[in-house]
Order: sequence, then C-alpha cells, then structure tokens
Amino acid sequence: MLEIPVEYVKGVGSDRAKLLQSELGISTVQDLLYHFPFRYVDRTRFYLVSEAGSLEQSIQLKGRLRNIRTTGGRKERLEAEFYDQSGSLELVWFAGIKWVKPLLVQGMEYVVFGKPGLFNKKLQISHPEIQTVDDFEAQPGSFQPVYTSTEKLKSKFLDSKGLSKLVQNALKQFHRQIPETLTMDLMYAANLISLSEALVNVHVPKDSTSLSRAIYRLKFEELFFIQLFLCRQNLLNKKEYKGFVFQKVGQSFNDFYNHYLPFPLTNAQKRVIKEIRHDIGSGKQMNRLLQGDVGSGKTVVALMSMLIAKDNGFQSCLMAPTEILAKQHFLTLRDLLQDMPVHIALLTGSTKKKDRNQLHQDLQSGLIDILIGTHALIEDEVKFANLGFVVIDEQHRFGVAQRAKLWKKNISPPHVLIMSATPIPRTLALTLYGDLDVSVIDELPPGRKPIQTIHYYEEKRLRLFGFLKEQIHLGRQVYIVYPLIEESETLDLNNLMEGFEAIQRAFPPPQYRVGIVHGRQAAADKDFEMQRFQKGETNILVSTTVIEVGVNVPNASVMVIENAERFGLSQLHQLRGRVGRGADQSYCILMSSYKLSSEGKTRLETMVRTNDGFEIAEVDLKLRGPGDMGGTRQSGVEELKIADLVKDNQLLLLVRQYAEKVLSLDPNLSSAQNAILYQRLEELQRGRVSWKRIS
Repeated sequence: MLEIPVEYVKGVGSDRAKLLQSELGISTVQDLLYHFPFRYVDRTRFYLVSEAGSLEQSIQLKGRLRNIRTTGGRKERLEAEFYDQSGSLELVWFAGIKWVKPLLVQGMEYVVFGKPGLFNKKLQISHPEIQTVDDFEAQPGSFQPVYTSTEKLKSKFLDSKGLSKLVQNALKQFHRQIPETLTMDLMYAANLISLSEALVNVHVPKDSTSLSRAIYRLKFEELFFIQLFLCRQNLLNKKEYKGFVFQKVGQSFNDFYNHYLPFPLTNAQKRVIKEIRHDIGSGKQMNRLLQGDVGSGKTVVALMSMLIAKDNGFQSCLMAPTEILAKQHFLTLRDLLQDMPVHIALLTGSTKKKDRNQLHQDLQSGLIDILIGTHALIEDEVKFANLGFVVIDEQHRFGVAQRAKLWKKNISPPHVLIMSATPIPRTLALTLYGDLDVSVIDELPPGRKPIQTIHYYEEKRLRLFGFLKEQIHLGRQVYIVYPLIEESETLDLNNLMEGFEAIQRAFPPPQYRVGIVHGRQAAADKDFEMQRFQKGETNILVSTTVIEVGVNVPNASVMVIENAERFGLSQLHQLRGRVGRGADQSYCILMSSYKLSSEGKTRLETMVRTNDGFEIAEVDLKLRGPGDMGGTRQSGVEELKIADLVKDNQLLLLVRQYAEKVLSLDPNLSSAQNAILYQRLEELQRGRVSWKRIS
C-alpha cells in the first residue's frame, strides 16, 4: 500500500519527487517513511542566558526581544537583543533577513535555539531558530528529528526541517495504510509496538520513552528479516542440495592421525573435526565457515577432512587467493603427507603447459587426491574425476561467480569448507555468513608461546637495534615491514628504500645479511629473496606487506612494523602472525611517531594488550564500522537503515533466536499465521534489500 509514488505526498509534486529520487533514492511513500532521522535535538530543556557562555553545544532559551534593528548598509545584518531574568545576548542574521524580520516583534516571548559564541567579547547566537512560545507549544513532540539532506535539496527548501514537514504530511495522509509486517505472537513475545506506531514515533516522538520503543521496534524488524532470510536460506540449501555421504573414517585419516600428525590436536580442533564429520556424513551438503586465528591449526583440520574424502573415494581441492599462499599450502601439506600414499598436486597461473597437461590427465583419471591452487582451479579445462570436498581459503577474496564454477564441476555439489584467518566478530559473522554453519578454533597448538608485543616511539630505535642484534646472535631471524615503497610527498612515512639502506648501515655485511621484498619486484627476484630467508641465509627481511599472508618461517621470531599507526588493526594482527610459529619466544615491535590520533593510539594499545584475534576484531569493528571487513567492502551490510551491527550486537543475537524459533516450527513460512512474514520477506527480496550479496 505504501508503494505510492512520493510525488503524491502533500508538498512534494513532480519536480521535488525527481530531486528526492536522484539525491536520496526516495521514490515512494515507503522510502520517505523509512528515511529515518540520524539524530534528535532534545527540545525539552530550557537554559538561562547566564548559562550560555559556558556551553559549547546548541541550546534552547526562552525570553523576549528588544532593540530589533538592521545595520551594515550594502552588507545588511539583522540584530536583536534577547533577554530573560538572568541576562541578555545578541541574535544576529546575515542572510534571509527579509523572511526573518517580519517574524520579530518587540516584547513578544520567543523560544530561541542555536549555538552561542563570543564576538568582540559579546555573547551572541548567529542564525538561531526562533519561534513564538505559542507555536513551540503547539508543535508535536519535544524531540526534533534531524534528517540527512543535500545541497541540491536545500536549494529547494528541503533541508532537515523541510524533509521533516514532508514526512509529517506523509504520516497524516497514509499512516492508516501502513501494513503490519510481524505476527501478533512475535510482537507479544518480543514486547514490540505496531509498525504504524513505530513509524509515527520515530519521526514525531511524543517523549523519550515513545522514541526508544519506536527505534527498538524498527531495529528489531530490520535485523529480524535479515536473519529470517539467512536462516531460511541455510535450511533450504540443506534440503535442496543432497551432499555426498562420507560414511567411513578409513586408513588415510587414521594413519595420519596415529603416525604423522606433527603435534596433538587441541580440543578446539577436535571439536571442529567432529562438527565436519557430522555434516559430511549426514547426506546434506556441508557449507561451513571455519574461523581461526593465525597459527591456530585450520590447515591441519582442512587436511584431515580431505583425507576423509579420500577414504570415501572422493577428490578434494583447496583454493587460495594468491600464488604465494597456494604454494605455501602445497608445501605444508606435501611435507605432512610425504610418507603417505596420497597424491597431492599444485596448479597456479605459473604452472608450465607441459606440467599442466599432465596434471589435467591425472586429475581426470582420479590419480590426484588433493589439488591445491589459485583461481586456476576454476578454468573450464580443469576436470575432476569425482570432486567431493572443497576448501576455500579467505573467501572474501573470491567472487560468487568464481566459487560457483567449482560447484559445477560435479553433478552433485561438493561439501564446502571456507577458512578465514581474519577473525570476524560473532555479530558480523551472523550477518556476513548467516547462511553458513560456523566453527571456531579458539586456542593455539600446545607449545606455542604467546607473542610479546611492544610499542616503541622513534627515540627507542637504538634500543631496538640492540635487541635485534641479540636475537640474531641467538640464531633468530627478523622481519621489518614498511607501509610504502617510495617516498611520499603527502605522507610523512619512513619509506622502504630509505629503511633498507638504514638497516644495511646498522647491520653491515659480512656479519649480517639483509634481504628486501616488495610488490614491484619481478616474481623470480621475490621468490629468490624469500627462499634465502626461508633457508636462513639472510638474517633480516625488509619488506612491504606482501608478507602479510602465505609466509611461514618458524625461525623468524621478531616482527618490526614501522609506522605501525598507519596500519589497520586486522593488518597489524595478520603481520604479527608471521612470527610465533616455532617453539622460541617471539616478539612484535610496533614503531610509531609521537603524533598519534586517538584511533591510532587505540589500535596500538589493543595490539599490546591482547593476542586474541576475536577481541581485536571487535575493537576493529567499533573503530571502522562494519562496511570494510577483511580489506574488501561487504555489499549489503551498509544497507541497514536504522540498526547498527556494532551497537546492536546483543539485539542481533536475540533476533536470530526468534528467527530460528519461527523456522523450527514452520521452515517454509507456509502457515496462515506466518503468511505476513513470508509476504514481507518476498517484498524485501524483490529489490529493496539485496541480502543474498551479504554472504
């Protein structure tokens, strides 16, 4: 009923309707009613003039006018003295004088709202909002909404106040036509007011209680339908896609577990393997997200899952986003499986044509059990004999279409395990990956010592060099990471090349050997330097963030990050994860200037305080907001109109419980009672909210 074009709202018309559409995407009455205020001005409190000088925010005063005058000749200004029982101040207008002046009457009582300031040591308010006491008392509600507007809209008198007037007109015309979207049972259980009442009170709140209840209802609804969609999608996927049944845990898995596992599994790893075994034996296709901090042992869990696939006569593949990471996975798994009859192969863009042709034959004939690779795995000529298990590392780096190509390499879709080394707060995981089952490895393998993180300012550089020499004399190796390759005129950063020269001077040959790696090197040069470091032939590797993922040198025990304040928390955490992979005590040293923003200071303090990737991700989410997780913008998250994934995390968890309860009783939303939910979900999916893109 609210899909009526916005031009039919009183005060809009065709010209303003076009402008509302182009500037704010408002084309219907519903769009207008869902253009929520981003804040409210509390007009319930009045201040005295005597209090105004000590306040820096906008305030509200009640008093009378005298000495109304215009001054200034060509640059005319309107002035009036405003007074109450405690004192007086000056009101001044530089624009709109011809509209304001007729409203001002000497001796009449007014309500004034604005931000006080000093001019020539005299207290004044420039361009205040002013209305008579009678008009103020006649207006609905004491919490005035503030709306997002644009310069073009303001030129047509559609500033916040103008938009508020249009919304109020729409409510007067159409509030009886606002349909309810939640069931009565759900509203009763969650203690929610009606949608109609919520929309009225979010735009024209009677008081703070009415406003709070309206906002809660609207946030609940927004999060509820996202979770209802994702939970239902998960149920439908399990019903629609029958998975291969891996009935047995056989020789490959047991031999590896009993004879070749390099260290005992943690309880968290055992729990996750148990969850995976349940999924792949259920007859339903597994879609599981495996979250684990850097070094928590996700790769071993993935390998043991792929060995179960082999025991059941199926092939597996592991797709990584970069060649460095794919090669690292291949070398790690090859070393773990070197004494076992498991055929593992690597396919990347650099694989030679002759080797590629042989690999294609072996894969199609079933000789290859596990194929590791980059996006080269999804090329049309790559054909499996019977692909049954797919592992995807860092899913956010692959597009939906790319991933879908892997599913199509079989008649039935394979089981899917998605690994993420970037810990995602639970609240965000429920939204980004809400249609997946989630497993978490939340403990490190035994014997690993927590990395000690230290923050040094630039003046401690000599102490840093002394510490690095101590570590090198103990046989350890060092990473030094810089944010830039070349000098920047706009950013005051230590650049890589200058840093490399300074390190060479402080650590001269032949006593020390220093290597360098950055993204502009040829692949062969980069590989040569990396191999030297991995073999222990260089003591220090000076690098940009190309070593953020895919580098595993257990002997490297120190990570120095220059200009650490310039890095995001997740990147700092990933870089720190390059050390701490051996039995030795490892260190991460964060170098920074004294010029730290409050956010920069929070990031460095967080890194020093904790090694917990999930706690770090929570802080990162609060600092950055939810729109840019893992270095890539996540479409869909920003479409929330009133809820906030950071502030409303507890509400999100509660809402998911309600969604799961509804679906546990009626998975298809086919009952008469839930028809209202089904209808609303269909409306939202038809184009207003593209939640499918979220995960």
